[in-house]
Amino acid sequence: MTSFLYRAETLLVRALLAAIRTLPPAASSSLGGLVARTIGPLLPVSKVADRNLQLALPEYDAPARRRIVRDCWENLGRTVGEFPHISRLKQNTPSGAGWSVEGAEHLEAARASGRPVIFFSGHIGNWELMPPVVARYGMPFASFYRAASNPGVDRLIHRLRQDAMGQDVPMFPKGAKGARAALKYLSKGGNLGVLGDQKMNDGIEARLFGRPAMTASAAAVFALRHDALIVTGHVRRDGPARLVLVVDAPFMPTKTDDRARDVLVLTQVFNDRLESWIRDIPGSWLWLHRRWDKSLYRNMTTQC
Repeated sequence: MTSFLYRAETLLVRALLAAIRTLPPAASSSLGGLVARTIGPLLPVSKVADRNLQLALPEYDAPARRRIVRDCWENLGRTVGEFPHISRLKQNTPSGAGWSVEGAEHLEAARASGRPVIFFSGHIGNWELMPPVVARYGMPFASFYRAASNPGVDRLIHRLRQDAMGQDVPMFPKGAKGARAALKYLSKGGNLGVLGDQKMNDGIEARLFGRPAMTASAAAVFALRHDALIVTGHVRRDGPARLVLVVDAPFMPTKTDDRARDVLVLTQVFNDRLESWIRDIPGSWLWLHRRWDKSLYRNMTTQC
């Protein structure tokens, strides 16, 4: 029965992707945003988003939180609608769908350094844009991923990402095995991308929006171990399928005799940058996962 359901789900997803491809990118983005913005706030997971906003941004009242939750869903829907079109978006279009880079000189500097590079970002804007854009600047990077439970759907997602990149690069499963493979890849001069904004129960405690948050330390550990150059950045949405990769200046991790402290300090740098990006445009972040301690989500109340 499970195998049958998986096949049926895969066929449905394949058909939906084919339908999405028939639309122009901007129309696909707008349709996805409209559907998600209409349905998403009605789903139970929106209570998690509202609670996250209460914890992270207490200065926002209930109506403001409702707007941010709707914006969050719209951004997610637009990201899904744009996903099959990423490989076909053009650079520096004067208007309409397309992508551009702010801070392209930082990508050029990173490539010229000749060092392995760790690219750090989060689920902000259309996060699927960063890998193919960086690849076009000559630095394709491997990344971690959480496989979909349906193998057929997982293969479809993987193929879309590879098509957008224009080449085959490794994708490491989250966990100890994937971490070992990623370390080996870096040691051979490869580049690595990390989306570091989700809760990692076996991570380390850093702070996010002033609260303790269990945070993946992999990006910091790998950078320190391999003297990798670090480039942080995020994607800003300027319109339907009109996306801007904002790149920060590259930097080297600071190393002392206290490796554990070095990892914590660098992980906190990553969290601080995430927080600054989210504060700029709160509705661009994926607020739908429980980011802080589970005790903070008991007996949730919401005014969404």
